[in-house]
Amino acid sequence: MHHITSNLPLIGDTAPNFSAQTTNGLIKFPDDFIGHWVVLFSHPMDFTPVCTTEFLSFQSMLPEFQKLNTDLIGLSVGAISSHLAWFRSIYHDINFNDWKNIEIKFPVIADMDLSISKLYGMIHPNISDTKTVRAVFIIDPKSIIRTILYYPQTTGRNIKEILRILTALQTNDMFGVSTPADWEPGLPVIEPMPQTINDIHKRIADKNKNTQAWYLTFRELPKNKIYEKLHKKNKSKL
Repeated sequence: MHHITSNLPLIGDTAPNFSAQTTNGLIKFPDDFIGHWVVLFSHPMDFTPVCTTEFLSFQSMLPEFQKLNTDLIGLSVGAISSHLAWFRSIYHDINFNDWKNIEIKFPVIADMDLSISKLYGMIHPNISDTKTVRAVFIIDPKSIIRTILYYPQTTGRNIKEILRILTALQTNDMFGVSTPADWEPGLPVIEPMPQTINDIHKRIADKNKNTQAWYLTFRELPKNKIYEKLHKKNKSKL
């Protein structure tokens, strides 16, 4: 059995810095992305069927990520020439979910020496010493890691779920609320728990609040209000 000896980045940590060659040229993280959210995701290798469907889905939803002031960055161990050849094949050959002639526009890192993959814990030795797992890091504008997801090589990611998590995080920050299980924009959110006995009594006595128990109070937050606030805030940062 292999054992990981390095410290892996965790939720709440500052995302590690790096410079890398990508399909869009040299990038420096986080310097080139100050003030933006970032979804950094890895895929095992180019010209693989599951990765191909994921890239089509990511690209098709890129405008939705951009409305949330979010940049996508892909990564694999393949060379730039391999990435570009794969992108050309995706454009000319693939039709998935009626997505065809799709040009991949977000940058994809060529991590030939595995330095960034190891820095972010994308190499899981019991699976492969040379290929990255399907890792996802959602990083906020202060370069803090807010979400980490890992998928096996055989299982395609749900890109809509990644967008949902991103929307929830920004909603949490903007409105000071939490989101319950299976939350989608427009469903009730959760108000912060009371912090004192007096606050508990006030919460329970307030008949205008949907308090299920002293520790669980739901609040209506319309979808249009969420997107109006988030899009307006993020547009101002562009």
